[in-house]
Amino acid sequence: MFILICISADFDPVHKGHEKLIKEARKIADSESKKLVVYLNKGFSANHAPFFVDFEARSKMALALGADEVKSFEGLHHRLVLSYSVPIRLQQMIDDGATDYITSASISLEEISNKAQKFIDEGNFVGMPKNYTNRNEIRWYALNEFLGSKLDFHIVKELDKEKYSGRLIRQSIIDNDYTITSEIKKLLPKSTVEILKEELEKNNIDLGRNWDDIYKRMNTYSRGNLGKIAYLNGETVNQIIKKRVYSNPESVWAAFRRSDYGPVMTRLAISAIEMDVSKAEVMDLMKSYENKGVIPEMQKVSKVIERAWYVACKTDEGMSAREANNNFRQGNVEVKDVPLNIIAGLNLTRFETKIMKENLNADLYIDKNNKISIQLKSEGKKIKTNLRLPAREVTYLRYIMDSHFIPVSGTTQKDKKGYKINVKIA
Repeated sequence: MFILICISADFDPVHKGHEKLIKEARKIADSESKKLVVYLNKGFSANHAPFFVDFEARSKMALALGADEVKSFEGLHHRLVLSYSVPIRLQQMIDDGATDYITSASISLEEISNKAQKFIDEGNFVGMPKNYTNRNEIRWYALNEFLGSKLDFHIVKELDKEKYSGRLIRQSIIDNDYTITSEIKKLLPKSTVEILKEELEKNNIDLGRNWDDIYKRMNTYSRGNLGKIAYLNGETVNQIIKKRVYSNPESVWAAFRRSDYGPVMTRLAISAIEMDVSKAEVMDLMKSYENKGVIPEMQKVSKVIERAWYVACKTDEGMSAREANNNFRQGNVEVKDVPLNIIAGLNLTRFETKIMKENLNADLYIDKNNKISIQLKSEGKKIKTNLRLPAREVTYLRYIMDSHFIPVSGTTQKDKKGYKINVKIA
C-alpha cells in the first residue's frame, strides 16, 4: 500500500516548502509502514505550461528528500482543464493502491471541507471561484469525495507562499543569467541546488515552447481549421486572424488578451495549438474516462450538449441565459430530444449552386461579422457562405462551437430546393 504525496506546485523546482511537505509525509509513511510515492506531472505542468526543469531532474529532487518512488502523470495538461484532469489523476492514484493524500495549505482541512461541499452537492467541479484561498486543494478534496472518499486527506501548514514561489525562483534564475543567487539558495534544499547546477551546466533547463509551430499554425490555419483546435472559440479565432502575422510570444499572448482569456486558459490554448490538439481528441479522451466512471455527471460531454440546448430553448422563450444556466447547474431540469444533427440552409450564388455536390465536407466557423458560416471546396473552387438557421438553433450551435472541446462538422446534402448542410455535433 502507498501513502501518496501530490501537490499543485509541480516541484519545478523543489523548494523548502516542498521539503517540509515531504518530511511530514515521510513521518506518516514510516509510522504506518507505508510507501511514500510522489506523482509528478510530465510534459506540461498543471497550469498548462512547459516545465523549467525536466521530469528526470525533478524526480531526483524528490527522491533526494526522502520519497521512495516517483510516478508520472502524462498527456493531460495540454488537453484538459483541472476540473477534468484532477479526477483522472486521483483515480490513477487509487488504482495504484494509494490510501492517503497529503498537501500543503494555508487553511485547515475543515475549511477546505466546508468550501468543497457546494461543489460536492452539485456534482460539478467547474468554475472554482478565483477568490478561494487554496482553491486547488479544495478541488482535490471535493473530487476525492465524488470518487467515494477513497483517500485520507492530510494538510501540512504551508510556508510563506509569496516567498517560496516556484515562479519567482525560476524568474530569478533567468534574470541572473541562469545562475542561482545566494538569496535563492536560501529557499532551496542543498540537494535541489546541486541538481539544478548540474542541469544548468548541461544547458538542460528552461527549454520552453515550440514557438515555430505555434506561429506557423496561428499564421496559416484557416478559421475552420483553427476552430477545430481545442480551447479556441469563435471570438478567439477571429482575433487570431485579425492580427496576423505572429512572430514573438507577446503577440501571441496579446491575441488571447483581446479575447478576454485569463492566464491559465491562455496557457492551455497555446499548449493545444503547440501540440495541435483537436476538439475531437479532447472529447474522445473525456468519454474514455466517462466510461470508467471518473468524470462527474454534470461534466460529461452529453451534459455540456444538453446545457447548450436547454439554454438555447429557454432564451428563445425569453428567459435570460444566466437564469437558464443557473437552473441547469442546479440539476433540477429535464432536457429531452437534444438534436445532434441540424439541417441548415445556405446562401449560394447561381454559380455556386451549379458546382455544388452531395457529401462534401464543410468546415464550420464564426465569420468576422459573428455569423455561423461554412467553407468547402467543389470542383477546385472554394465556397464560403453563412448558414441559415432559426434563432434557437443559432444560439445552440454557437454554444457548442464555443464549448472548447465539442467538435462540429458538416456535409452537403441535396434538397428539393437546392443544397443544405447537415451539421453533426460531437
